[in-house]
Amino acid sequence: MQLRPRRTFIFAPGLDPAMFPKALASGTDIVCVELEDGVAPKDKDLARVRALGLFSEPQVDDGVERVVRINCVREAFGLADVQAVLATDTPPPVLMMPKVRTPDEVIWLDDLLSERGHQTRLQVIIETNQALEAAYEIAHCSDRITALFFGGVDMAAELRCANAWEPLLYARSRVVHAAASAGLDVIDVPYLDLNDLAGMVIAARQAKELGFSGKGAIHPKQIASLNEVFTPSDEETARARRIIETFEQADTGLVVIDGKLIEKPVLRDMYRVLAIADRVAT
Repeated sequence: MQLRPRRTFIFAPGLDPAMFPKALASGTDIVCVELEDGVAPKDKDLARVRALGLFSEPQVDDGVERVVRINCVREAFGLADVQAVLATDTPPPVLMMPKVRTPDEVIWLDDLLSERGHQTRLQVIIETNQALEAAYEIAHCSDRITALFFGGVDMAAELRCANAWEPLLYARSRVVHAAASAGLDVIDVPYLDLNDLAGMVIAARQAKELGFSGKGAIHPKQIASLNEVFTPSDEETARARRIIETFEQADTGLVVIDGKLIEKPVLRDMYRVLAIADRVAT
């Protein structure tokens, strides 16, 4: 699976294609074209047509990951989204699946995409109680999955708890564990208070320490600060290069660097560090 930075994501409205280029130029790693909660039911059909139309022409290789968030596949709007994706010869490179409950939903979509011959990857939001219980199985159910997203707002409502760090720590930890077990990136819910950048940075650092790869943004002004939190320092980048070079030269499962024993499983994280550093350097 290709490693790439997923430090930040931001939504672009499917109903307004003019916002797509602006989102791509915002500095984020992921732009997600929105067809779900951000689109009123009366506008779903038009948004779907406009969103998929964005991919009718080849996309520029600018390092920004393009994603379309479809509606829940258990609902009529979601089924219509899937049918439209299957009908086009130019599908989005990635589909984001909201309100997933079981691995079966992901497997079903994977099978349909395979039958159609689409190479579209999948990203799954864990935001329901059922998905939280099945997070490990969901993370492992399809080779198309590249990342899990933690949907904190919906999860807090499902758990009947406050949408705050400590009440959601258990749920976040379950999602991080599931993603890490499958070698997937895991992205935290956006910080909703636009006027509290300092609080957002604290929340982002907490997420990073817990194991998250990145965090969502609701406004472009949040992106630079979030990217800074999830970007490795020069020292971390240099250490990653040393570890990778040492392992490549040693051809063994463990090495000693600066007196510390380092085992081979850390290599994936070191490659991710370099992927982010390379993205920053471009």
